[in-house]
Amino acid sequence: MDVLTPDQLPAAARLLAAGQVIAVPTPRWYMLCARAADPGATDAVFRAKQRPTDKPLLLLLDSAATAEDLFNLSGDARLLADGLWPGDLALRLPWKPDAKTIGAVGSPALAGCPDGILGSLVALVGEPLAAAVCSISTPAASEKDHPALTAAQVSAFERTTGAGIAAVVDGGICPHGRHMTIVDCPMGAPALLEREGTVHARAVEAALTPPGGPHVG
Repeated sequence: MDVLTPDQLPAAARLLAAGQVIAVPTPRWYMLCARAADPGATDAVFRAKQRPTDKPLLLLLDSAATAEDLFNLSGDARLLADGLWPGDLALRLPWKPDAKTIGAVGSPALAGCPDGILGSLVALVGEPLAAAVCSISTPAASEKDHPALTAAQVSAFERTTGAGIAAVVDGGICPHGRHMTIVDCPMGAPALLEREGTVHARAVEAALTPPGGPHVG
């Protein structure tokens, strides 16, 4: 497994284009990433994590405009994207009827627009990525299996599992060690906070309050 610096993102992008899986840091933990449109690459993520194939991967987008192209966005979804993307918020979104769906991320899809190193990589690749935490998934995970917070822990994961990770982008220590916040955004119904994580529930509430709306104490 190669170790890349954040200045070597073009090399990481080339590995992704070649169908490889790479590990990338976020403020939360390292993520395994692959081209979303490459079934062989996404299958490799499932295998690496020992993840059931009926447990979809996260879809990473470069912008809210790309989300508009792929998904039916409610008014609430647009408010959340405008207020909290890029960042650690994931939105559960219904595909547009004419969109080419991606099996590995399911329907509705859980979509995020990351910032930092991962966001720069998605923009550089120029197409959506599929991603999941660098750790063994439940139910296969034991109490000792934790998400990788350092490049060294990614290396240990690779040695233990033989996951076939082509490279890790070493971004140092990921400090938060928490999940993304998830908000379900169906059409024709209000957005619903599904899981609070690194984005606080009050931040979600604030984003859903239109300009000039009532102040929430």
